[in-house]
Amino acid sequence: MNLFPLAQDPLDRFCLDPAAEVRAPRALIQRTVVVIMSVHIVALGSECPGGVGPGDETTGPGQIQGGLLWSYLGHGARELDPNSVTPSRHPLNPAFMEYQSRVFGDVRVMVRDCPSWDLLDSDWASVRSVLEQADIVVIKYSVNDKLAFQQVRNVYAPRLRPLLRHWGVPVILVAVGARLNDEGPPCTCPLCASDWSSCVPHSEGLQLSRDLGATYLELPSLNNFFVGRYFGSVLEYFMIQCLKQKAKERPDKRRGHRFNEPRPPHLDQPARLPPVRVEESSFSQDLQWLLERGVQFADVAFYAGDSGKELGWAHASVLCAVSPYFRQLLVGRQAWERPVSRCTCRDRDGPHSLLSTWDGGIDDLPRADGHPPGHLSRLVVKDPLLCLCLWETLMFLYRGAWEWEYLEEAIAEKLKNPLAVAQLMDRIRSFVGREKAPRDTPTPRSQQGPLTLGSLFNSPLYSDVIFMVQGSVLPAHRAVLVARCDVMAAMFSGKYAEARSRVVPIHGVSSDTFLAFLEYLYTDTCCPASVLQAMAVLVCAEMYQVKRLQHLCEVCVCAYLQSMPSRELASTGISVIRLLKRAKCHNADQLYVWLLHFIANNYLIFSHKPDFLELSDEEREQVERLRWPSRGYLQELSEYQQRRRQIRKSRCSIM
Repeated sequence: MNLFPLAQDPLDRFCLDPAAEVRAPRALIQRTVVVIMSVHIVALGSECPGGVGPGDETTGPGQIQGGLLWSYLGHGARELDPNSVTPSRHPLNPAFMEYQSRVFGDVRVMVRDCPSWDLLDSDWASVRSVLEQADIVVIKYSVNDKLAFQQVRNVYAPRLRPLLRHWGVPVILVAVGARLNDEGPPCTCPLCASDWSSCVPHSEGLQLSRDLGATYLELPSLNNFFVGRYFGSVLEYFMIQCLKQKAKERPDKRRGHRFNEPRPPHLDQPARLPPVRVEESSFSQDLQWLLERGVQFADVAFYAGDSGKELGWAHASVLCAVSPYFRQLLVGRQAWERPVSRCTCRDRDGPHSLLSTWDGGIDDLPRADGHPPGHLSRLVVKDPLLCLCLWETLMFLYRGAWEWEYLEEAIAEKLKNPLAVAQLMDRIRSFVGREKAPRDTPTPRSQQGPLTLGSLFNSPLYSDVIFMVQGSVLPAHRAVLVARCDVMAAMFSGKYAEARSRVVPIHGVSSDTFLAFLEYLYTDTCCPASVLQAMAVLVCAEMYQVKRLQHLCEVCVCAYLQSMPSRELASTGISVIRLLKRAKCHNADQLYVWLLHFIANNYLIFSHKPDFLELSDEEREQVERLRWPSRGYLQELSEYQQRRRQIRKSRCSIM
């Protein structure tokens, strides 16, 4: 099966074989090579597994003569200095080995080969000058050296991509070698994934070629068939296209371009925008603090079934959000309508009774410091193992009911009985509604992190406070608010009117913004729909001193602005200058610095807007210092265009 349609072109038969030269259209070759008789090829990378490290001997004669391009050029390839024992080196960068040959009869092929990527780090400026002279670039790697491929993809490809696209040089990406297969002979099928852990798969090589704008080839071996038929046909196609392009240029024009034509100024890439960092989530730690020190807002009390001793306090809102067992036990019907004991585990085939409500029903819990009384649910713990490990169980539930290994270690350290530990772990799994799974079974993705209180968000279930925001009624839970927000902890715990009132009015914030703020407190996530909403939530987070939410909003603003194309950024009604002012006013330091760099990187867009004059002298000085493109480049560009106009006028006068 012919994989490359290029092989059907009659020009693909040009090679070093004299018989093939006779069959080729000699007239076309001579017409192509009259003007210029050389093609410069730059080869990067090694087709051998392991390549050449920085401490190894670089490219001996044996290694060059066994390479891809040397195999293609055949016996006509020779060193530049035939009297030298070692391969010839490039004068600007010794990392490149030079050798040459002749193809198509009179066309000289100059090859500069650098098999080690590490050697390019020594002098990147000289590497750039070598690449600038290239007519064709060949990038090689071994499919059995995944580490070297990842280094090329992650480190060197991003540096080469803008240069290759700027110069428009054709690039050939060659994957050499056969992928190993333990079940049989080497497999060269692109769909074979048996060795993806140690070899470079076809999809990754193809993706790299798309990123570089290169032609992708796979050569299972460096024999005459694959090198001459597949690689040779593609390389010869690009060489012929290069020679045709050079033949179209007039000699006097090329000479003038080489000596008299001014070179365009080099435009550097814009500076990288500073990163915006977000703290790690403290959701589990906040709820742990609530269990340890939030007794003031507790509304569930646990008692031992045999002695009636008080075991601990908890919060019904948290228990119902995390555990369906407690949700059925506490919320099945209204607690004050249950005068008799009720238990949810009375199945004969299931485990024996673990918890039940107090026979006396529900009492009002008196609050200290004038706080309004709340309903107290009393639960009797009938299981002796659960009585001993109730604190560890509650801590596990409050931290998100996902740290099973730590729970099992804590229970094993306290009970000292493997059988009792296994029994109690099964009963705790019934709390969260999770069946016991085999050890080898992977944990579902939904259970790989802590459970949040999303089911309680904007829900009247066990709500003990109502926020009135612009006429909207937003129910909430004091225990969650106190655990997640220090300002609200002081507001509901101190001698303030909010601590004694069930209805709390909120001023200066819209209902949508405050609802998004409450959503973060319950779910630990923030997803604003626009830049303006993200800034509004940022202001609310700064008002209540929730730093992590403020930084998340900063990330959202940066992501929205960075995703806008230049045309939309120039026509949008969002004033980035005013966003900068608001960020500075509300102590969003990371966003403030990021916006300054963003304005500087898009200087030509923002400098023409009227609000650009609202920048302070210090801000404008910093933007001018970081602006892209710089003043020096614009001045060089103006001088370059002026010289080109003068050259055109002189040519027209001569004609």
